[in-house]
This record gives sequence, structure tokens and C-alpha cells, in this order.
Amino acid sequence: MVADIEASLTRAAARAEKAELAALLSGEADGNDAYVQINAGEGGTESQDWASILRRMYVRWAEKHGMKVEEMDEREGEEAGIKSATLQIKGESAYGWLKSEQGVPRLVRISPFDSSARRHTSFASV
Repeated sequence: MVADIEASLTRAAARAEKAELAALLSGEADGNDAYVQINAGEGGTESQDWASILRRMYVRWAEKHGMKVEEMDEREGEEAGIKSATLQIKGESAYGWLKSEQGVPRLVRISPFDSSARRHTSFASV
């Protein structure tokens, strides 16, 4: 009897999770593929490195979720990183998952490019 109740609860939780996901991805365009454009902010090498880290993060996320990634455009930075990149991410509900990523992420760290080991704040737009 306890095993039956546990099995019923497990099935109910799975149905609830599926319904929640369907509600989150219910927008008109949510089922489409997505384009992600990343641009380094002001700050030279440090921001270009941050943009490169973000690009790598999006590529890995998409591949982990079974999506295909095509690099449409990329401009390399002078010393390290990238000035900009445009990715096309193809997969089920790629746009729905990525639409909330729009913004300006910030990274605060001790710069590996600064011989004085000062803290730098870097920005990139997505």
C-alpha cells in the first residue's frame, strides 16, 4: 500500500513538473530556434575575455540540452577573448529557454591580465 502511494506521488510530481514546464514555454515563439548575440562592453581585454566566457557557457548549455549550435559570426579580441559573437541555437524551445537571457551580465574578479592584480568589473551585452 505504501509503495502504491509513493508511486502515485511520483507520477503526480512528474505530471506537475511537465505542466509547469509547458506553462513556462507557452509563448507564441517559445518553440522556435534562437539567436544569441554577445558583445563585449567597455574595458578592452577584460571585457572581451568575459564575452568569450559567456559564449562558451551558452554553447555548452545548448549542447548539454541536445541542441545544435552554429557560430554565425565572431570577431576576435586584440589580446584575448572576443569582441562579439552571434550564435544560432537550434533545438526544441530554444527561444523559450533563452529569451530571458537578454541583458548585461557583469563579472567582478581579480584580472589575470593586470600585473598589479587589481579587481576589475567587466560587462557584456547578450
